[in-house]
Amino acid sequence: MNPAYFHVIVRDPKICGGEPVVRGTRVTVRTILASLAEGAWINEILADFPTLNETQVRAVIAFAAASAEEDLPMPALPLPV
Repeated sequence: MNPAYFHVIVRDPKICGGEPVVRGTRVTVRTILASLAEGAWINEILADFPTLNETQVRAVIAFAAASAEEDLPMPALPLPV
């Protein structure tokens, strides 16, 4: 089974220098995540980027979560004594 973002997020060296973008757009994953980090709601992001839809924004969130899990392993918690 493919992750939710598999068909939504693409990398192409000819588009935005190879940064991950939403397929068919030049909207980068970084741009969407920055908007979310600044407190924007999904409907605000959709208003700012009318080429996007809610499913795509949610796919960006899923991509970021999977990337964080792969790239930033969390240290183990100490065992209770």
